[in-house]
Amino acid sequence: MSSRAQRPILRLPRLVAALAACAAGGLACTAAAAEEEDERRFVDPEDGKFDVSNFLDTAYGFLPVVIPITEPAVGYGAGAALVFIDRPPVTPDGRFHRPNMTVAGGLRTENGTDGLFGGHLGTWRDGRLRTLAAVADMDVNLEFFGLGGDRIPGSGVEYTVEGTGGVLGGSWRLGASNLWLGARYALFETEVSLRDEGSGLPGVSPADFGLELAAITPTVTLDRRNNFFTPTDGWYLDLSMPLYRESVGSDRDFEKATLTGMYFQPLSDTLYLGVRSTVKYSSDGTPFYLRPYVALRGIQALRYQGEESIEAEVEFRWQFNPRFSAVFFGGAGVARGGTGDEDESAVSGGTGFRYLIARRHGLHVGLDVAAGPDGGAVYVIVGSAWMRP
Repeated sequence: MSSRAQRPILRLPRLVAALAACAAGGLACTAAAAEEEDERRFVDPEDGKFDVSNFLDTAYGFLPVVIPITEPAVGYGAGAALVFIDRPPVTPDGRFHRPNMTVAGGLRTENGTDGLFGGHLGTWRDGRLRTLAAVADMDVNLEFFGLGGDRIPGSGVEYTVEGTGGVLGGSWRLGASNLWLGARYALFETEVSLRDEGSGLPGVSPADFGLELAAITPTVTLDRRNNFFTPTDGWYLDLSMPLYRESVGSDRDFEKATLTGMYFQPLSDTLYLGVRSTVKYSSDGTPFYLRPYVALRGIQALRYQGEESIEAEVEFRWQFNPRFSAVFFGGAGVARGGTGDEDESAVSGGTGFRYLIARRHGLHVGLDVAAGPDGGAVYVIVGSAWMRP
């Protein structure tokens, strides 16, 4: 994520990177504030290199943020938001809690996708309770390519999902463990329209085109990563199970489930391994636009979609310089389901670079270039490509 400020040309790259890092961790900065900050706040006293650790430790107040959007499914674009940050005090053992954040903004992309959103992230009870409240009004332009082996020849069928609603939830840390239990309630009113009224969506029921959806989502998370932003050691497991029920306001009953696992391991002082795998399931009655899909860098979101999906990705990061590193990654995924007998699979891979922009926080930022069976894409990466809250 990034934002801009008016600075002398020689300082512009540094400032853009600083604002990108600030936006990434939910700690954003403003052009006006950046102008007034002393240059020393963006220099690491240990090596004299550009670093925003001091800024991240002191960011506070109302701050504008610009967020680049690079997902091929909706095209390039940006979101803009006002963020209010209220950092809780440091605990007696020296730990920092996730700051309380309130955000309001909007987004637009080159294919006409736009929307407004607002939300609040809260941290309570000495960091043991985390809460989430959010609302959104979105018009998202997408393409439907079929489910599983039932592929639509050529390009996909364009459609628009209009959605208005919100989510409210929280999670609680059990004792001194790394286990979090949580639950969320979401309610959205959706309307689907075809951008070419003369076309149709093969295998999709017209009943999917106008629904009110409500779900209770229990979550279980076990997080043993050594760093929130760019992990180098440890593992992470998360299971979420949205239960859509008429009893809580949904027009129909159905279920989904997502299990995500990540593992990080240093192979040497300069080489780090990361592995991620995700399994997704959806029951009968799931609207077509909520069906699982293969989510990998280099593959357009929703292009390989089915009743179930599974994907795995491996990444190596080579820290060839104290500040700079190179990444190499590859993955594969399968979408299955529909009336066809065949699954639909895809493989992708790519490379990129990172800059250690906040040494004390272990925060890296950079760009990835990835290619899949249907073309390539560029991604702005802040922290990890597999960032999880």
